[in-house]
Amino acid sequence: MADTSTQPRTLKSLITARRGRGRLHWTDVFSYTYLFLGVLLMFGPVVWLVLSSFKTPAGLIEFPPTLLPLGQIEVVVEGYEKPLLLFDVVKEDGTIKQLAQVRRIGIISQMVDPENPGETVSVPIDQRVKVREFRLAVENYTDPLERFNFVGFLNNSIIVTTVATVITLLINSMAAYALSIYEFRGRNAIMLFVICTLMIPITVILVPVYLVVTQMGMINSLWAVILPGAATPTGVFLLRQYMLTIPKDLIEAARMDKASEWSIYSKVVMPLTMPAIAVLAIFSIMWRWNEFLWPLIVLTRTEVHTLQVGLNAFQGELNVQWHYILAMTVVTLIPVVVVFAFLQKFITTGIASSGMK
Repeated sequence: MADTSTQPRTLKSLITARRGRGRLHWTDVFSYTYLFLGVLLMFGPVVWLVLSSFKTPAGLIEFPPTLLPLGQIEVVVEGYEKPLLLFDVVKEDGTIKQLAQVRRIGIISQMVDPENPGETVSVPIDQRVKVREFRLAVENYTDPLERFNFVGFLNNSIIVTTVATVITLLINSMAAYALSIYEFRGRNAIMLFVICTLMIPITVILVPVYLVVTQMGMINSLWAVILPGAATPTGVFLLRQYMLTIPKDLIEAARMDKASEWSIYSKVVMPLTMPAIAVLAIFSIMWRWNEFLWPLIVLTRTEVHTLQVGLNAFQGELNVQWHYILAMTVVTLIPVVVVFAFLQKFITTGIASSGMK
């Protein structure tokens, strides 16, 4: 008989695993309850966001709220130019009749029978219920992409995120290589100084960095968003801690073979540091993709706005277009989810080996 303990377990066997034999043990109940609550807390808001992004503006503000996007049914009634909203009306004898609303005056609704539109009846609004059906408001996605140049905002965000991530990985990996492979006096002091910069809040350096960007003529340019945050102390620390785990014998062997420092960096150290590089890439993509304050300051022209700044256009002083904001928020989440899905296998290895907590 094959030893099943060494065989890979399927998802079904993991879900249905239990400690008790033939019945649920109290630890099984506790474990599954804990896992269910964890999944609900993690993915519940995301599911609510996606479903709400397909609701109409009226559906978003109705109370009590509904989970699924529902739309009220409209019917064409003879003698009326526009379709009328359909309601279930409770009559005095307890029966329910579907009537179409002509107009509403205060708490009274003027309604007609679609089959007999010649007679108008007055119905209190508390005696009617909307007749609704499952309906996706796809226009929440199509309108911003067609009317509000969100395709351009999306392209700007992709350019900023891609270029900034590449530059961040290059600069941080070079700094981490120097601080981990080379041995020189003051190396630990430099690393301590780099880590201390994490305690400086972004609001303190906004004005000096803005003055520098202005003097370099990069206002209203995507380079103004890309370059200021290229070097990050978090990235240097993460990569340095990982590079310290690389055996020194490999570096010395490469030098004995007369390999240049650039060859050692690119062909020896970087391939071995890929798990930490993947972790830093995920962090950089999330930082740059979700960045709002700095692009809002340096990008004043609509043509160069990123997605996060573009979302701010739907929030006015007197009106907030929540249906557009929710839909475009879902769009902004898609690239981050895709990147995380491809690189998530490196996260545990990279963080555990780099000493990050």
